[in-house]
Amino acid sequence: QLVESGGGLVQPGGSLRVSCAASGFTLGNYAIGWFRQAPGTEREEVSCISNSGSSTNYADSVKGRFTGSRDNAKNTVALQMNNLKPEDTAVYYCAGGPRCGLRKKYWGRGTQVSVSS
Repeated sequence: QLVESGGGLVQPGGSLRVSCAASGFTLGNYAIGWFRQAPGTEREEVSCISNSGSSTNYADSVKGRFTGSRDNAKNTVALQMNNLKPEDTAVYYCAGGPRCGLRKKYWGRGTQVSVSS
């Protein structure tokens, strides 16, 4: 099971940190992707961090503003989001799979991130 936390309401230009905690399995065995979906839009993968944390990739829409990290000893993954824009408003999900780019096996229920003045 994956559980997201840390969402909320922030003004444009602000920052939020969303986290993903795992229970029932070892997070370090999985690459973790962060996805988001706004109403009426398709789900978008914004970032994926490898099992070890040695590599992270980002969608062009968030590159330079979002930073992924993980602490396998604590079974947690985080996404630091800076310089947030209204278009970042969405429900953010974490998902685990064998490798970035492959189908995800575990999904969280999501946390709402809203960017508005």
